[in-house]
Amino acid sequence: MDLAIAFPGIGFLGAAYPWVKAAHIIFVIFWMAGLFMLPRFLVYHQPVPPGSAEDRLWIDRENRLRKIIINPAMIIVWVIGLVLAVNVGAFQEGWFHAKLAAVLGLSAYHGWAVGYAKKMARGFRPVSDKPLRMMNEIPGIATAIIVILVIVRPF
Repeated sequence: MDLAIAFPGIGFLGAAYPWVKAAHIIFVIFWMAGLFMLPRFLVYHQPVPPGSAEDRLWIDRENRLRKIIINPAMIIVWVIGLVLAVNVGAFQEGWFHAKLAAVLGLSAYHGWAVGYAKKMARGFRPVSDKPLRMMNEIPGIATAIIVILVIVRPF
């Protein structure tokens, strides 16, 4: 198979391009899985009395999810994504600017969710149930927007 035909714009990555792109998608899936789980964990953790045995279990679950899946996956997604963007010259494309903005927003949400989990671990619960449940929808909406931008490339 001629890689230049199958993968136009493979740039400096050469034959490694499809493998690097596959790795990017795999780690995006890991990151998104974690971002779907953590807010749900927060919703379930919210009504638990601070300092209780159940509270300690939720804190442990959230910490493991953050340390093992969410943070490493996000870092790898960013590193590989930027390499791919430079490789194919995506910084010149309008759709890519919109995607980058959406991924920055998703990264900010990631930071908010991790920060909120840490606040809950200290016994602080500043957001009520309804807004917390609504925040649960952000990763899904962001994912839909990002996929449309990458596949459809509307501009």
